[in-house]
Amino acid sequence: MAIMIRTPREIEKMRRSGAVVRQVLEHVQAAVKPGATTLDLERAAERKIAELGAAPAFKGYRGYPCVLCTSINEEVVHGIPSAERVLRSGDLVSIDCGVVMDGYYGDSAVTVAVGDTVAPGAQRLMDVTRASLERAIAVVRAGATLGDIGAAVQEVVEADGFSVVRDFVGHGIGTRMHEEPQVPNYGQRGAGAKLRIGMVLAIEPMVNAGKPEVQVLHDGWTAVTQDGSLSAHFEHTVAVTDEGVAILTQ
Repeated sequence: MAIMIRTPREIEKMRRSGAVVRQVLEHVQAAVKPGATTLDLERAAERKIAELGAAPAFKGYRGYPCVLCTSINEEVVHGIPSAERVLRSGDLVSIDCGVVMDGYYGDSAVTVAVGDTVAPGAQRLMDVTRASLERAIAVVRAGATLGDIGAAVQEVVEADGFSVVRDFVGHGIGTRMHEEPQVPNYGQRGAGAKLRIGMVLAIEPMVNAGKPEVQVLHDGWTAVTQDGSLSAHFEHTVAVTDEGVAILTQ
């Protein structure tokens, strides 16, 4: 499937979708506290998406049952919200949200600590994962390559002794949730497809405190670290424009 090139008008529509995702994530983060369940976060997100006039992108996608993915501690991605999953002080929870508005998608994720106390190693994992996303976004421009993005993430992550998940990658996004190209969080500078004005990408480092290997649980969705180590996940939807990179979910 070809890589889609979006017009400025289309990118502006995606900026509106991205703004909704940002507001939903801010709203959900305010509900993250010890004793809350991941279903509480789900309900908060569902109400906010409706209030903002958008539709959830994840619910029903390939049979996924919820509007959020909520992944705790050793869960990497695609954790399913549940009334049984209670947040505890010191947990890390990754919150991934996507919406569609006027036919165009936005997608973003954050990892936050529950409560006021977070272990230094867990805080460092979040800081490095966020920094790797920022470094990747900083290389996005016409003429750069997908390998430049992946290498930027990998260099930041591995310099701190963490590891990049390889089984899940970022993606193109537009009138479908997942479009070409795939956007790995590892690679070689100068390798891969060149970025062109009008490309829109969801860049999403998934970083493990231990080894990179993951496995999917029996629910068919929740991916966890094989070694039980903590994981963090940050994501933004970005566009390549003639003025440089535009972060559509910020």
